[in-house]
Amino acid sequence: MDVRYDCRYFKGTMPCIPHKDHGVECNSNCEYLDSIDQNILIIKLGAMGDVIRTTPIITRLKNEYPNGKIFWLTYFPEVLPESVDQPMGFRNEDLVWLRSLDFIMAINLDKEPEACALMNQLNIQNKYGFGLTKGMPAPLNENANHKFLTGISDSYSKSNTKHYLEEIFELCCWEYKDEEYLLPKYEPNEFNIELKNVDGKVIGLNTGCGGRWTSRKWPNNSWLTLINLLQKEGYTVLLLGGENEDEQNKKLSGESGAEYMGFFSFKQFISLVEKCNAVVSTVTMAMHVAIGLRKPIVLLNNIFNPNEFHFFAPSKIVGPDKNCDCYYLPECINGRSCIEEISAEKVLAEIKMILPL
Repeated sequence: MDVRYDCRYFKGTMPCIPHKDHGVECNSNCEYLDSIDQNILIIKLGAMGDVIRTTPIITRLKNEYPNGKIFWLTYFPEVLPESVDQPMGFRNEDLVWLRSLDFIMAINLDKEPEACALMNQLNIQNKYGFGLTKGMPAPLNENANHKFLTGISDSYSKSNTKHYLEEIFELCCWEYKDEEYLLPKYEPNEFNIELKNVDGKVIGLNTGCGGRWTSRKWPNNSWLTLINLLQKEGYTVLLLGGENEDEQNKKLSGESGAEYMGFFSFKQFISLVEKCNAVVSTVTMAMHVAIGLRKPIVLLNNIFNPNEFHFFAPSKIVGPDKNCDCYYLPECINGRSCIEEISAEKVLAEIKMILPL
């Protein structure tokens, strides 16, 4: 057989998809042959939401390197779109494979030492982002200086006026041109039956904030007040969250009658968010899913620079009236998080602006 090891579909360990679906053989005459001649590596390990909001660079890479094979190293390969040729977990077997390859370019967007060390170790022709200098994370080129400094200086970070996508495209020596988030394939009709009795527009409330950044957690009584206000206006409320929010959402649903379906796999969660006409959330993975689905968002934000967020639908950022003392701190230093100062009435007013009934 004239095996085409350079085909994008070639797996080596099993038949390729065109062979299974169409019966073609692996040779130069295959009508599905998609030859690749360059390897490209993206390193963005986590968090899950950060991986999602990094996916716009795939679109640019596909345009710049149409014959390139994209490898992506992450703790969350399940969130990557199908346009990534080789999703990889941060596992020893994947790292061994990476060390055997040559890359035309690699982009490391993480400043964790293990990610930076890998950039120093691999055979890469053009490096972007962060590597190691004297054993410590450091920018690899001048274009990475800005993103590097926002991570080590609060004063520099607070003065930043660029959103995240502008920053990471600049880091790659590109100009950002409105490339959007890319999500994995999901079943858009999965939750049609459950939501068939919806009367008003559906507002998804993502009530959690993750375990790390508890300083951004909006209290339950505020969520409950917002639910009651929304239902009084005629909106339908759908509670969103993962396993950590299950007990909280069951309680909110029981006290208010708001819709709650439970917690689901990542792709099922995308399907659920897709049913919402707008989403209210703190800075979470759910927020990034909603951005990827081009949903209007009311974002509750107290500890992050509001300039770093970029939306693809009419959206609003709501913060406390006074500046927060807990900038980029996972726990509140005042004993009472300033996010509690955001009133449900203020959030309702913004929802009515971006999604009137």
